[in-house]
Amino acid sequence: MMRALILFFFAATLASAVPPNVVIMLVDDMGVMDTSLPFLTDESGKPKRYPLNDYYRTPNMERLAARGIRFNNFCAMSVCSPTRVSIMTGQNAARHRTTNWINPDNDNAGPQGAPDWNWAGLKKGDLTLAGLLQGAGYRTIHVGKGHFGPRAMEGSNPANLGFDINVAGASIGAPASYLGTENFGWKAKPKGKKGRGTSSAVPGLEKYHGQDIFLTEALTLEAKAHVADAVKQQKPFFLYFPQYAVHAPFNSDARFAAHYKDSGKPENAQAFATLIEGMDKSLGDIMDYLDTLGVADNTLIIFLGDNGSDAPLGHEHQVACAAPLRGKKGSHYEGGMRVPFIAAWAKANAENAHQKQLPIPAGVIQPQLAAVYDLFPTVLGLAGVKAPASHAVDGHNLNTLLSGKADAGYEQAFLMHYPHSPHRSEYFTSFRQGEWKVIYHYFPTAVSGGSHYQLFNLKSDPFEQTDLASKEPGKVKELIQEMVRRLEAQGAVFPVEKDGKTRAKPVLPQ
Repeated sequence: MMRALILFFFAATLASAVPPNVVIMLVDDMGVMDTSLPFLTDESGKPKRYPLNDYYRTPNMERLAARGIRFNNFCAMSVCSPTRVSIMTGQNAARHRTTNWINPDNDNAGPQGAPDWNWAGLKKGDLTLAGLLQGAGYRTIHVGKGHFGPRAMEGSNPANLGFDINVAGASIGAPASYLGTENFGWKAKPKGKKGRGTSSAVPGLEKYHGQDIFLTEALTLEAKAHVADAVKQQKPFFLYFPQYAVHAPFNSDARFAAHYKDSGKPENAQAFATLIEGMDKSLGDIMDYLDTLGVADNTLIIFLGDNGSDAPLGHEHQVACAAPLRGKKGSHYEGGMRVPFIAAWAKANAENAHQKQLPIPAGVIQPQLAAVYDLFPTVLGLAGVKAPASHAVDGHNLNTLLSGKADAGYEQAFLMHYPHSPHRSEYFTSFRQGEWKVIYHYFPTAVSGGSHYQLFNLKSDPFEQTDLASKEPGKVKELIQEMVRRLEAQGAVFPVEKDGKTRAKPVLPQ
């Protein structure tokens, strides 16, 4: 208690003098429907509940949204590593070329995947959001899943990418176990020998080994401790808190299992829901602790998912896992790319200089499209930090949208490039512009109806049930032309034909 009072004193003294703190909480494999907080809206723009909203329990997401703004058209890449690199660089995956999740040990481009994609991910010396903030005097804290680079390369350690502190970040994309009683995947240390673990054992949490503690809780305790140290040292902090939850394996969090046992859902879907609720508790704990430390009104919280839902509730190309949206993680449908996004000051204070600079209205839904690469210029702008002019940035500062207004200067477009396999959708590029969405399949299959092209109008058909490609060939051609222009401008790499050499570039319809 005494320590908290001392920290509160430091915070109160410095609140008006220091730059704003920033917390980015990134949830793995959480889609826009994996929450009790409704993001989708009716025709009048009011939040609309669907059955999945009544299945999940996320009271702290609801609490955060009540303090700020949520976006119902926020897009991420359809798999995790591309999104993570986009957040750190402000670039679309087509430009930074980490277009697939990074296998820690083997180049997973796919049989006809782009051979020159960026499997190495981020490297020491690359310009990153964390590095720029570190250079501006921020204490930069990484707690959770890294997945920025392969095991043998520099990007596997976030400490090489601009973070002062790295807890549990490595090359792995999923934990071997969420259970402290299972040492999060590390095997017991034989007498006189070094401990061994599975290839996906979570590192850096030895103090919790053997304890009856869930991984999400252990990471939350670590995040709180490092934030407290930053406050004590009178330094602004950037807490990047990428949860391992809610990625498989679907270990049930016993603290919440009773809430779902009578749901009628499969056992793995019940376990997935406990991961969601445990993640939500973590969010609430961070919010409460910021208030305890006296820095809540000087701290911006940004909450989002890294790709669409991976809920084990049905076929990846149907309306099931993210119902009423179609598809899930890895697919070319909206269920694979739409994620929850909430931004709020942890505590409202109209007198805080930074809140005057970025006033965020309470309880508002922003309908305009935005994307993960927008966090880079937004956070830098808030912190008063500039990226070098030589660094290409695809993102757009979200200040206007965060204030609840429309932003006429933000083009309503989103490009998602995936020149890889095997996954739920293979070798595709999708492009949203306004109400239209086109998907180009480099190698047509039954999934694409045997065609290179699919076309949907997301205004009249938000759940992508009617392919209009054959009825609107002019619109298909128009959108594919613009898609190709953007891919070329960003230096995108393409899959190859079966000869392993010839590039399979998009072909315009006749």
